[in-house]
Amino acid sequence: MENSKIFVWSIIVSLAGFLFGFDTVVISGADLSLQQLWDKGEFYHGFVVMASALWGTVVGAIFGAYPTDIFGRRKTLIIIGVLFLLSAIGSAMAQGPEMFAIFRFIGGLGIGASTIAAPAFISEVAPEKNRGKLVALYQFNIVFGILMAMLSNYLLQNIGADAWRWMLGVMAIPSVIYLILVFFIPESPRWIYRQKRDEKATTTVFSEIFPNHLRANGQAFGSSVHWVLAAIIPSLVPYLFNAVGPGSVFAFFAFMMVLQLIFVWKMMPETKGISRRTR
Repeated sequence: MENSKIFVWSIIVSLAGFLFGFDTVVISGADLSLQQLWDKGEFYHGFVVMASALWGTVVGAIFGAYPTDIFGRRKTLIIIGVLFLLSAIGSAMAQGPEMFAIFRFIGGLGIGASTIAAPAFISEVAPEKNRGKLVALYQFNIVFGILMAMLSNYLLQNIGADAWRWMLGVMAIPSVIYLILVFFIPESPRWIYRQKRDEKATTTVFSEIFPNHLRANGQAFGSSVHWVLAAIIPSLVPYLFNAVGPGSVFAFFAFMMVLQLIFVWKMMPETKGISRRTR
């Protein structure tokens, strides 16, 4: 019974990953319409309109550890749902590129914070033998959200001149569902123990790499590095495509992935089956 509850809680929290994936990709369907509607030039379009959510993600990833540690995982996950909902409604109703960028930035804050709070919550409620599988639900939902955003964009692309508003606004539906469900999860027992020294909470991302008191900060550091680079790249892509061509840009990406593969293969430590006491 306890395991079934943990599984349900993990599914609910992992829906933050669904909103993450959906919000990140849904902009692609609206891109051309927005470029024609607000013709401000390629650099402005890339940096402000297209990458505003990613810059919000950078801020959310850098500072997301603070509410996660101070207010708790559960309350932070609720705040994340509110941010996604505001972003969906505000972006769909925006009347200019600046207001659009502000609401996309708000959604980015939710994305960045979710990369810290959601995996931290799941890893802290999950038993050690199932931790990897349950945390993977968050990653799965990111990809599932990407898929659903592409499908949604396809289905909504021909409904009229304001199709882009529907593409972005439809994210309010999963945001509301997530926001309602997340009220039914408990607080992370490990967070309760660290804050209140509740001995009942000692029964359950210990994280495999970071100790309990550093987990949110460690997750924030890794996520923020990722999202800083993820924000810089799309901001420059419209300019780089015209300056050096798509082939050169993607060749550079492929080269960097080879370096990443070598790093993981040769330098990353294995954590499976290693006791926390031996780390």
